[in-house]
Amino acid sequence: MRGAVWCLIGTLLWPAADSAAQTFPTFSLPSGAQAKLAQEIEMQTLGGRQFWGDVRFSGEFRIQRNVFTGHHRLLDGRDWRHQWGSYDECCDKLDELCTKRKLAPMSGKAVICLHGILRSSKSMQPMTAALRDEGYTVFPFDYPSTQISIPDAAEFLHQVIERLNGIEEIALVGHSMGGLVIRAYFAEHHDPRIRRVVMLGTPNTGAELADRLQPVFLVRAVTGPAGRQLLTSGIAPSLPAPPVEFAVIAGARGIDSGWNPLIPGDDDGTVTVESTRLVGATDFTTVPVMHHALTSNAEALQCVCRFLESGRLRPEGERRPITSEK
Repeated sequence: MRGAVWCLIGTLLWPAADSAAQTFPTFSLPSGAQAKLAQEIEMQTLGGRQFWGDVRFSGEFRIQRNVFTGHHRLLDGRDWRHQWGSYDECCDKLDELCTKRKLAPMSGKAVICLHGILRSSKSMQPMTAALRDEGYTVFPFDYPSTQISIPDAAEFLHQVIERLNGIEEIALVGHSMGGLVIRAYFAEHHDPRIRRVVMLGTPNTGAELADRLQPVFLVRAVTGPAGRQLLTSGIAPSLPAPPVEFAVIAGARGIDSGWNPLIPGDDDGTVTVESTRLVGATDFTTVPVMHHALTSNAEALQCVCRFLESGRLRPEGERRPITSEK
């Protein structure tokens, strides 16, 4: 039993590899000539995605806020830093770059993709690529999932959404805990441009695996405040369902025992199929993959694109809404 628990801890920690190459937070800003030099020189960063949260997007550019120091930085799509300091300073630099590069204002339909705990927007790259192929403007949203609570992550999302000037229609796609961040956003905010939501492998009633692993100190230390909120007694059951059309996609093995013997029923190795169910869903389906493959599996990607376009997950058009908890 103990060996299985540690094996599962390794499974949970494995996705952190895509955010392992991180810059450590700067706790004091340089001053005088050093600050001027730091602002003028473009620097390549390694992302540092467990310490920074996005607060504004404009095309390939993003402005992020450091969760520890509160200062901001402006990055491009290659993670090159073009400015740091206050939010206004980053906005001024962004305006300058947009003018210099003759970038068109944002418009049309956008999709914001939200990763799960211990991960970063890099884990959503297959999803963002598939959505871009469908013609959407895609924003791979980053938030410091191991450092802040789910409602705090939702506030980062709120800042991004309210600053999407020119975008006419918005969809939200959340993997795992990312779906709970979406629900926490709707607990406090709403933007009429949001039309549809898709949640993949989201523990909408709490995660039974979190219940089993939270007593382990290493798990509590690594997953932070949001990890404690993933318990079945945590925040998930109290969050509202999205007040728009939404779909739920669960990973499954297709047999009662699922992939993971430590949690009940069919599952994706991390989240049970039953816990993904959320009353009010417009459509529901399962795909035969494990948890972390939900963002790259071809069938799951097709389901996401189809639902955002038509409000249906299946090619034949039949909906399977969730109308009760069982």
